[in-house]
Amino acid sequence: MPSYETLKTRYEAAGQGHLLKFWDSLSSDEQTTLANQLEALDIERVNRIYKKAISAEAEDSDQNAADVVIEPLPEGASDSVGDAEKDAEWRRIGLAAISRNEVGVLLMAGGQGTRLGSSAPKGCYDIGLPSHKTLFQYQAERITALQKLAEKEGRKPAGSVVIPWYVMTSGPTRKETEAFFKQNSYFGLSPANVIFFEQGTLPCLTMDGKVILDSPSHVAVAPDGNGGLYAATRAPLSPSDKSRSVLSDLASRKIQYIHAYCVDNCLVRVADPVFLGYSISKQADCAAKVVPKKSPTESVGVVAYRGGKPGVVEYSEISKEQAERRDASGELSFRAGNIANHFYTTAYLSSVEKFEDDLAFHIARKKIPHIDLETKAAVKPSKPNGMKLELFVFDVFPHTERFAVLEVDRQEEFSPLKNAPGTGSDDPETSRRDLLAQHRHFLEAAGATFEADAEIELSPLCSYAGEGLEGVKGKTLRKSGVVNGPEELDVLAL
Repeated sequence: MPSYETLKTRYEAAGQGHLLKFWDSLSSDEQTTLANQLEALDIERVNRIYKKAISAEAEDSDQNAADVVIEPLPEGASDSVGDAEKDAEWRRIGLAAISRNEVGVLLMAGGQGTRLGSSAPKGCYDIGLPSHKTLFQYQAERITALQKLAEKEGRKPAGSVVIPWYVMTSGPTRKETEAFFKQNSYFGLSPANVIFFEQGTLPCLTMDGKVILDSPSHVAVAPDGNGGLYAATRAPLSPSDKSRSVLSDLASRKIQYIHAYCVDNCLVRVADPVFLGYSISKQADCAAKVVPKKSPTESVGVVAYRGGKPGVVEYSEISKEQAERRDASGELSFRAGNIANHFYTTAYLSSVEKFEDDLAFHIARKKIPHIDLETKAAVKPSKPNGMKLELFVFDVFPHTERFAVLEVDRQEEFSPLKNAPGTGSDDPETSRRDLLAQHRHFLEAAGATFEADAEIELSPLCSYAGEGLEGVKGKTLRKSGVVNGPEELDVLAL
């Protein structure tokens, strides 16, 4: 444990000496808890982040007043799926990279299902499918299916292709997430290839940048946003494994390309070979997968250019005229809806540290419970009294030299789970509906027909993205059920 004098000198120099105000009244255990937390905290970095965030907020306000130029994606900066020849070539390039064991997957899974009525990690949620598989299981099975597909098309021995899965949890979800994977035997994946790591936190601050205590012996902290994944990839994987980080593990496996995505999208194509192949062919350092906006008024951020640099522009930052503008093809000019689905080269991911100090954290002003420094009383404020600082995963876009965007079909690839059951949009029922509708589409595209009420769930182990279903051509599927292999479709066609 660091000495009181050492901590006092350091924190007073940083203007945060108040954190030790109650030291003499703490028990020895409480002193140890506080000392260890303060020792681990990079208070000088916290001060830098606060100053940069305040400065950037003021600058953004001035820029908005001066009408900084916001433009749609320029010609050549984006492409879309739908051309069979191009899609096939991108898929070939992506599968080749996977077959060479050059691809890893990074999952942002730190959220809890609080809005869904669950305290468990969101990836543990069952959206009500006939199989009752969770989001984690679906994504694990997609990885398994893709490994086998890459082996087949790359003529590799069975078991030779590995897509390591890096699962970013948060402090509250890590233990439960790891336990859930163990209880379910890692959904058929090798435990050596499922690597858990933890999103970082930052102290909560008063409006003037002072760190808040939520008890006399503990600093109030909050997650540092999904953009915290960049720093998290450099951090030790665990207190007992300080020699390894995500970046060092990627290097040891010689991974060249990363697919990153959020856990709550039931339609996500994990390590999508088409997206990978597109990004590789464009020689992109970083790329974003997007979906077309439903309408000019949809409340979603869009990938666009601000001041000549790529980024995500929130819907509130675009005028009504801009939102309704259409290009020569009749499509919305600002239509590239952001879905937090990204490609990185490993080299780029490793380089983020060089410009990370230039990234401005976003300020969220909140009601933060705290200890009154004069009375030592616990306070639950009725209005915002402090701030939480967050970095967004897309904040690196303006710092990317070779940036690319791929537009995909929303119905095929994006159905987020955000709202409580019965909400009517982005809820468990819409996720279930969209996934089963996709499976029906796969089967119909392969030549099957359905009797009206038949509802079939296709396991990813049966088909990753509609391939391998040739055996259903000309058949009528009359029964509902879960299909774990192509041979089981025969039973449903009786």
